[in-house]
Amino acid sequence: MKIVFAGTPAFARVALQALLDAGFDVPLVLTQPDRPAGRGLKLQASPVKELAVARGIPVAQPRSLRLDGKFPDDAAAARDALVTVAPDAMVVAAYGLILPRWVLDLPRLGCLNIHASLLPRWRGAAPIHRAIEAGDTTTGVTIMQMDEGLDTGAMLLEQAEPIASDDTTARLHDRLADLGARLIVPALRAAGAGTLQPRPQPADGVTYAHKIEKAEAAIDWTLPAAVIERRVRAFDPFPGGTTGWRGEALKVWGARAEPDSAGVAAGAAPGRVLAAGADGILVATGDGLLRLTALQRPGGKRLPVAEFLRGGPVAVGEELA
Repeated sequence: MKIVFAGTPAFARVALQALLDAGFDVPLVLTQPDRPAGRGLKLQASPVKELAVARGIPVAQPRSLRLDGKFPDDAAAARDALVTVAPDAMVVAAYGLILPRWVLDLPRLGCLNIHASLLPRWRGAAPIHRAIEAGDTTTGVTIMQMDEGLDTGAMLLEQAEPIASDDTTARLHDRLADLGARLIVPALRAAGAGTLQPRPQPADGVTYAHKIEKAEAAIDWTLPAAVIERRVRAFDPFPGGTTGWRGEALKVWGARAEPDSAGVAAGAAPGRVLAAGADGILVATGDGLLRLTALQRPGGKRLPVAEFLRGGPVAVGEELA
C-alpha cells in the first residue's frame, strides 16, 4: 500500500514512524509550513518534516488545500503531487489544515484520521486538554474515516486510555500518541483487506474541544480548587497557569486541590496565601484549598516550591490575583 501522510506536531511524528517501521510505502508527506520559533524566531520545521527529511521522503507544505481559497497555487501544486503519487490511502494526524472534498476522494481507501479521544466526545482541536480540564477519567484514540465534517466521520477502530489523577496534557499526549501509532497500522492493513467495519458515531454525547487560547492561562481564584487544579494540569505544557504576584506574572505548573475540612480558609479572600513551606504554598479558593507545588518566575525556570522559596519567601496573607 502507498500511504500519503499528513501531520505536523510530535503526536503525528510518532504515527509516521510507526508506518515506516511497519514497512508501508510513504512516497509523500504533507505538513504545515515552517514557522518562526524560539527567541531568535528562526524558521523551524515541524517534527513530521524533520522525520520525513531524515528518511528521504518528499515533503509538501501547502498553506491551504482549497483550490478556490487564498492560496490556490499551493493547493494546485499539492493536488498535482497527490495525483502523481496516486496513494491507496491518506493517514491524517494533527495536520492543521482542512481537507476539502477533492482530497478526501482522491485515495481509493479514503483518508483515515488518528483522533485523540473516544468520539463523539471531544471533537475538535484540543481533545487531550479538554478531557483533563473537564475531569474525565477515561479518554482514548479513535481511528476515523474522514468526511467533510469536523471529526464526524465513521469510526473504524478505538481504544480507551485511563486518565490518571495527576496526568498533565504532556504526559497523556505521549501515551495517546503511542496508542494512535499502534492502532493505525492494523487499521490500514484491515482497510487494504476490506475487513474494516465502519460505525457511525452516536448522535448522543457530542462535545467540542475548542482550541486552547493563551488567555485561558489566567487563574480565577474564585473557582473551586478542583477546577483550578484540573486547568493547571490541562494547560501543561501550554499555556500554563498564570497568576499575578507582586506585580509579576507567576507561572503555576503544579497544584493539588485539598478540602478545607479544618476551616482554615474561613473568611479568607480567594487567592490569599494561608501557608507557605517546602511542601507547598496553600492558597484559598472559591471552594477548598489549592496547594501550589511547582512555580516559575518571569524569565526563570520551572521549580519545585521548596527550591522556589529559596529565592525569596512568600508571606502568609499575600494575595495572588
